Order: sequence, then C-alpha cells, then structure tokens
Amino acid sequence: MASEKKLVKSITSRDDNFAQWYTDVVREAELCDYSSVKGCLNYLPNGYAIWELIQADLDARFKATGVENVYLPMLIPEELLEKEADHVEGFAPEVAWVTHGGMERLQERFCIRPTSETLFCDLWSKTVQSYRDLPKVWNQWNSVLRWEKTTRPFLRSREFLWQEGHTIHATYEEAEERTIQMLNVYEDCYRETLAIPFVSGRKAENEKFAGAQDTYTIEALMHDGKALQSATSHFFGSGFADAFNIKYVDKDNQLKSVYETSWGWSTRSIGALIMVHGDDSGLVLPPHVAPVECRVIPIAQHKEGVLDRADALLKELKDAGYRVKIDDSDKSPGWKFSEQEMLGIPTRIEIGPKDIENNQVVVVRRDTREKIVVALDEIVVKLREILETIQQDMYKRAEQFLQEHIDTATTLPELIEKFKENRGFIKACWCGDEECEGEVKYSTGGASTRCLIEDEEWVSDKCIYCGKPAKYMAYWGKSY
Repeated sequence: MASEKKLVKSITSRDDNFAQWYTDVVREAELCDYSSVKGCLNYLPNGYAIWELIQADLDARFKATGVENVYLPMLIPEELLEKEADHVEGFAPEVAWVTHGGMERLQERFCIRPTSETLFCDLWSKTVQSYRDLPKVWNQWNSVLRWEKTTRPFLRSREFLWQEGHTIHATYEEAEERTIQMLNVYEDCYRETLAIPFVSGRKAENEKFAGAQDTYTIEALMHDGKALQSATSHFFGSGFADAFNIKYVDKDNQLKSVYETSWGWSTRSIGALIMVHGDDSGLVLPPHVAPVECRVIPIAQHKEGVLDRADALLKELKDAGYRVKIDDSDKSPGWKFSEQEMLGIPTRIEIGPKDIENNQVVVVRRDTREKIVVALDEIVVKLREILETIQQDMYKRAEQFLQEHIDTATTLPELIEKFKENRGFIKACWCGDEECEGEVKYSTGGASTRCLIEDEEWVSDKCIYCGKPAKYMAYWGKSY
C-alpha cells in the first residue's frame, strides 16, 4: 500500500511550499525537463500534447477572424533590429547573437529572434504598395530566444514556444480595433478552453511592450496569489511602419503610412493551468485541454471477460470521438488511480466483474473525486455531459477564488496591510508617476500595477502613495 501512495507523497503540499509544489508537479507529471542547454526546456510528450491542444484551439479562433499563418526566419540582421530605437533598447539585454557561420566570422551579426516585428516590417516595406495590399493579418507559430537570467519551467525560459501575430492596416481605427479584437480572442480562450478567469486591461506606460503605443494584457491569478501575465496585444501606431518606411498609395493617390499591431500567447499558459487548477495530488486539467479526457481502468482484470469488456468500452469511446486510453498494466488499481490523478486526466472509468454483471461502470471525476454510476449503454452520452460539467465547475471555482482575492485600498498603510493579510489583487488609484509606483513596490515587497481599470468606479480620487490627484485606477499585485 505504501508504494501505491508514492506518487502523491513525492509532491510537496501547495500551502507548505508553493514553488516546490509547482516543481514537483511538473516533474512527476513528466511535462518537461531541463535540457543540457542552460535555461532551455525539453518539452516531454505529456506537456507538448497540452500545447498542441491549446495551439489547435487558438489557431481555429484566429482563422475565424481572418488571420493567415506564415513563417519568417529565426535570424534577424543587426541592422534591421536597430531601426526601431525603443524596440532594440527594450530587448538588448536579452538578445543572443550569432557571430560565426561555420568557422568564419560574419561581417554582420545576426540575433536569434526575441520577437519578429522587424522581420515582418522589412518584408512589408518591400511588398506593400497600394491600399489593395492591405490589411495584412498574419501569425506565426514558432519559438523565440530571450537570454533570461533566471528561469522556471513554462513560466520563464530562454527558448519558449509561442505564437506571434503581426498586422498592418490602412487606418488607425482599424488597427486599434484589431488590437482589442485579439485581446478578446485570448480572453475567450482562457475562459472557455483553459477555464481560467482573469482581469484584463491596458498596461501602464513603463509596462508597455518595447516600441508599443498601447499594450493590453490578461492577468490571471495563481493559487499563491501572484499574478501571471498570460497574453498581450499591442497597438504600435505608425512607429515601426515609419522606421521601416512602409508606405502605400491610397485611393486618393496619396502616399500614406500604415498602422500596426502585434499580439502573443506562449507556453506560459501551461504554467497557468498547473497553478490555477492543480492540487496536492498533481495536475487537474480542464477537459478541453486534456490530452486524455478519460482513462479506462479494469478492476480485477485477471478475471474472465473483464479485459475484453474494457477493451470494447475503449473502442466505443474512441469511435465516439473521445480522447481516451486504457491502463491494462499489471500495476495495482491504487497505483493506477494515483497515476491518473497525477496526470490530471479529468475522469477515469472503473469497470470490474460486478460492474459488468450490473451493466454499469463507475466514473470518477478528477476535480472532485465524485463517483458516478452510469449504465454501460449510456456511457458514451453521459461521459460527455460529465466532462462538460467538470469544465464549467472548474471555471466557477477558479472565478470564485479570483473574486475572493480582489480587494480595495485608499491609503498606502491600508495597501501594505492588505498585501500582508491577503494574496491577490488590490484596486487602488495612482497618479501615473513611475516613482510612486516604485515606492509602492518597495513598501509592499513587490506589488506593481498589473493593468489599468477603465470601466469601473474609482475607489478614490487620490494617488495611493503621494496623495496627488489620481489619473488611473489599477489592479496592483505581485507577479511572476
């Protein structure tokens, strides 16, 4: 019996040491592992399968809005990177450079893309000539490299997987509309597919993407009360376009600038799934992004007819479109249950001699461990209902946690005290001065503005730090 509990015992409790719990779950669920390249990950089958489902979901959402996929090189000439001053300044500390080709030193360095705005702009500067060429609404699925000093699986690594969307438009309004549209696509995917609630809004000036006029963000709340910047959408105006001389002839025969956007979502979303939904037994995956929605576990499988009926059930479920597997190994049922829970598989179906005799199975929910008896001739339909209930219930629980961890403050002492007592977001007003934000961050041990709130009644008319008239109300929080 002790060996059957080994998987659970190898996970540190979330409430005892959240950071170690996270590391334990990533390791025991075999999601990824560090490679021999410092700061870079090996994405293992269990983790990459989650990314494939996220990618497929997002890609379908993108294409429904008119996005087309492309692929551009991973190397960027230094000359191109330096064309947009704010952009190169923002990324300079994280850039990795290629200086040699074979044994020969290159005449010009190439950076390994930290992001691809410059490559897209270079291409468009050569190919866009007329209003008929617009808009360009493109996306690429790729990896990028940023030379991070500290790394953590999925949350921050030197090379990571993501998508980066890049668009150019004839008008300011059209580009701004696309910026918000893609933020809304991200919001829908987080809410409907990952079952993760969030706060969202515009980033403060010092938090914007390098070179952006406006940056919009989704900020999800992890179980330890820290915020995770989960996806961003950027409005560039004409900054990049003018730097790269992207001009087009409009219907009035006038030469005009284009307006640009960029938006991205990365494998950091897998880290959010782990930290929002996981428990002390391992992963808890929402069915919509679970590589295996159900695991069939035969009970007393050595007895005549059990494996045959379990295999028949497996086929029925596969034919009905479920992502389902069977565990017919010689491990004990207790070990199989523990492993299924560790991997976060949303349901398991237990089927043994008595179940077969009674023409039934037992479905066990991973999220609540509720056992549901279902007739064998109804399981194909009932399992889908159970999975959809799990998906909705997981979102509701996460949303309740988020709402319970949003507070307000009108003075700095109140803000400090509430960050000591609670983990989560605190709504407070701010004058917009970076020095005030820096002082708040120092006083609270790390809280900064996560996003600005534009559609709610203000909690005060004065800055939380200096007391001067406030310009913004913001969600403040400590972040990864």
